[in-house]
Amino acid sequence: MDDLTFMPVHELARMIRERETSSLEVVDAYLQKIDKYNSQLNAICTLDAENARQNAKLADDATSHGESWGVLHGVPITIKDAFETAGLRTTAGYKPLKDYVPNQDATVVHSLRAAGAIILGKTNLANASGDYQGFNEIFPRVNNPWNLNYTPGGSSSGGAAAVAAGLSPLDICSDFGGSIRQPAHFCGIFGLKPTDRRVPTTGNLPVGVGSIRQMMTVGALARSVEDLKICLSIIAGADNRQPDIPPVPLDIPSKRNLEDLRIGWIDEISIWTVAEDIKLAVQTTVQKLRNAGAQIEREHLEFDFLAAWQIYYALSTYIFPLTQTQDFDYFRHNITFLLREATTGDKALRQISNIPNIAFPIGLNPTLKGYFEILQERDRLVSQMDRELEKWDVWLCPVAITPAFTHRPQGVAVEVDNRKVPYQMANGAYTVPFNLTGHPVVVIPIGQTKNGLPIGMQLVGKRWKEMELLSIAQKISEVTQSFEYPLGY
Repeated sequence: MDDLTFMPVHELARMIRERETSSLEVVDAYLQKIDKYNSQLNAICTLDAENARQNAKLADDATSHGESWGVLHGVPITIKDAFETAGLRTTAGYKPLKDYVPNQDATVVHSLRAAGAIILGKTNLANASGDYQGFNEIFPRVNNPWNLNYTPGGSSSGGAAAVAAGLSPLDICSDFGGSIRQPAHFCGIFGLKPTDRRVPTTGNLPVGVGSIRQMMTVGALARSVEDLKICLSIIAGADNRQPDIPPVPLDIPSKRNLEDLRIGWIDEISIWTVAEDIKLAVQTTVQKLRNAGAQIEREHLEFDFLAAWQIYYALSTYIFPLTQTQDFDYFRHNITFLLREATTGDKALRQISNIPNIAFPIGLNPTLKGYFEILQERDRLVSQMDRELEKWDVWLCPVAITPAFTHRPQGVAVEVDNRKVPYQMANGAYTVPFNLTGHPVVVIPIGQTKNGLPIGMQLVGKRWKEMELLSIAQKISEVTQSFEYPLGY
């Protein structure tokens, strides 16, 4: 029974379809796993066990009559608690929403149900999806299944912990600054951040005066690239509730072999020195690919990563006050975070990061002129990244400066090889540029640190070419490493 909980989604779907197992058997296997381990991980914050079992029985009845609900017929999944689920509490880990029960599904949830998926429950997350750890004021802290004293990352904390530990085979989540990719890296699983505006964000909370129109993406965490492909094929596409999502069809991937691909890579950017364990893992992966016949070259893109960092935080400062209640708790939380960010960690790195000096002036005096100037700078950087990626089929780089680290207050510096790196830089230096430019990224596991924590790697592709990127990621992961589950689960 336990073996079912580490089966990939596409294999579970096949087994249910061919009646090698039943949807109810799979759902019950996950519910037993959740009952056994969730109290130590706090990955699932709202469980919908009764409805999941009832829907599984309906799925099995349909199967017995030769009916199919779709490609995920009878397969249980989880949803990040930032997405509205009709009749099921949705909090976003945000205290003003602690008792909110939506009357309709987020668009992606609706699409997944229409494809036959069964919702097991909601996964825990950072407060208002706004941190690189799994803390909020409603539910207990999320722990990393590889070591409970370490964070699984954030903001999609519970989803990453659940997928890694076998509490869910697939989690639907969002990424505004690395919220899919950093937890995938910290927990040793696969993650997809699609092109900006590829997938509707309708029903992603919290929302104030309007939806987030830049840099917010919806993707997934899974244990295989194939499962990410299936998920994207279901959730991508236009939405009549969100007219700024264009009706761009998914691309058709080429069938080139690994040795025919143009692959660029770096193990670090000079201003953002990564942990030695991460650097070594990337170098080892590159050598594996070379040994397999890949043509792979070290390539430092002619892209202004520091400017991208600064523009990202300037744009974020304009966006976030519009999506959250600006009460005393909001100001207290943000001022405390900025003070920590300004005072902890290496001084030279704090000066490079410069987040408080970027955020405070805009926060105190936001202007429409300033907002449009930031958008113009963003357009310039998007074009710059487009040009640099044109010569490569895929570009490889680290996910973060650090592997998973011990739990700490938001904004407290992270120790990386005896250096204290500012919190946001340690976690987001390698992820936020691709939120700003909107390019798709897949994270694959590539190894472990000396103390047994997972290491992932980002695969960056061209905008609107996710299926090509996923096809390449599948070829690369076949050479490098498949999913490994943490011992004890």
